[in-house]
Amino acid sequence: MSKVAAFGEVMMRLEVPRYATLSQSDQLTYSFSGTGVNVGSALTRYGHHSQMVTVLPSNPLGDAAVAYLRRLGLSTDYVARGGKYVGSYFLEHGFGARPSRVTYTDRWGSSFNTATFDAASFAQVASDIDALHLCGITLAMNDNVRAAMKELAAAVKAAGGTVIFDCNYRPSLWGEDGYKLARPHYEELLQLADLVFMNEKDALHVLGMSTHKEDRAEQLEELIPLVAEKYKLKAAAGTHRTINTDHTHTLRGYLYKEGQFYYSHPLTFAVYDRVGAGDAYASGIIHGELTEAEPAHAVEFAAYAAMLAHTVAGDTPLATEQEVLDAMKISTRDVSR
Repeated sequence: MSKVAAFGEVMMRLEVPRYATLSQSDQLTYSFSGTGVNVGSALTRYGHHSQMVTVLPSNPLGDAAVAYLRRLGLSTDYVARGGKYVGSYFLEHGFGARPSRVTYTDRWGSSFNTATFDAASFAQVASDIDALHLCGITLAMNDNVRAAMKELAAAVKAAGGTVIFDCNYRPSLWGEDGYKLARPHYEELLQLADLVFMNEKDALHVLGMSTHKEDRAEQLEELIPLVAEKYKLKAAAGTHRTINTDHTHTLRGYLYKEGQFYYSHPLTFAVYDRVGAGDAYASGIIHGELTEAEPAHAVEFAAYAAMLAHTVAGDTPLATEQEVLDAMKISTRDVSR
């Protein structure tokens, strides 16, 4: 199996129990997460060797985060220690008409986002891995982090590795004129990327493309091939989600590769915890790419991985490869005995 590194921040998730709001509850539970943590830990469950490239403080909170990463099976060989803080966010679970809500705190002052990154260590990482995962959330932090992302991606590319970029544009992190500010940085990362996670909204708003089509599926099929051609991508993938009137969700995944679209079956399911489900989908696609799976199988596997991620608490996908394969068999959707 492959060696994969994820460059990004490790965050503390502070969760209000059940469906209470922050103003109602006097209790919180905590764990550690982040896009790279979620994708990397899922890939370890599929048999790959995954590691974080990040910075955590040299204090008991940093020690707890390192221990948590190790419990998930992630290597911490490239976890540097320094700075003072772990970025954190508060999660309130939505119910019915009330959506879930995330409130960030200490994000810009975290050890990762104030770190000085070393080119020599990036060269070592690049020579040690087969693939690198990067995320648009990290890209939104500051110029120092953005420069480090591009430097590491270029080093991995030069070493013959695969660069994976999840667009993951978050308006709240970019602020006013966010699309205008983000566009040049996204374009630079896309030029270095091999596999990209995005949909038609990213093409329209972040990249400034246009279409006369109004249907989302038609927009996707027009714009994604243009993006893939312009940036010489090996593959692009993403999902479309519908929230139904009975509060179930319907999800359909796509994979565009070698000039052809592949789609998963639409999956409808109840939601226990939505956060991190997109990372589960991404990990399924990445697993398919790293193992050279047939595209039709890879996109179906990824969609089921995302569905299963909605059924467990926490950001981090927990399903093994066999559990995803079992879920793909209709006859096994009963009590496992």
